[in-house]
Amino acid sequence: MKMNVESFNLDHTAVAAPYIRIADRKVLPHGDVLVKYDVRFTQPNVAHLEMDTVHSLEHLIAENLRNHADYIVDFSPMGCQTGFYLIAVGDHTDDEIHALIAATLQDVLDADSVPAANEVQCGWGAHHTLTGAQDAARTMLASQTEWQEVMA
Repeated sequence: MKMNVESFNLDHTAVAAPYIRIADRKVLPHGDVLVKYDVRFTQPNVAHLEMDTVHSLEHLIAENLRNHADYIVDFSPMGCQTGFYLIAVGDHTDDEIHALIAATLQDVLDADSVPAANEVQCGWGAHHTLTGAQDAARTMLASQTEWQEVMA
């Protein structure tokens, strides 16, 4: 039976992370297009990112994506801690999205702090790890040639 949530219809045992894939595409009533990307860092049900790493990657990537592109709507973590969803306005080529993610992961590697990792700007400001985020970014970036291969 087909479910309403796209990722619930994805066979998580058949994918080969890391990868980036289009998870959904919606044309809004006035013709605007929203595209949701599944940016998968780890193999589902095999490995996951620690929550403080997820939290720090969310801050670093969400902030830095917008330095490279003005079409970003959101960057949010998956509850399963294996990746993130990127929502963008408009259709973009795989190469364009991959270059955007690669440039942003390089920003993570170059960072000397996690943005907004404090009590004023974050709901759990002490729950961050720059080194964890950088390790995950380094691993994801090293596998860039595999990002288009979604299925095992």
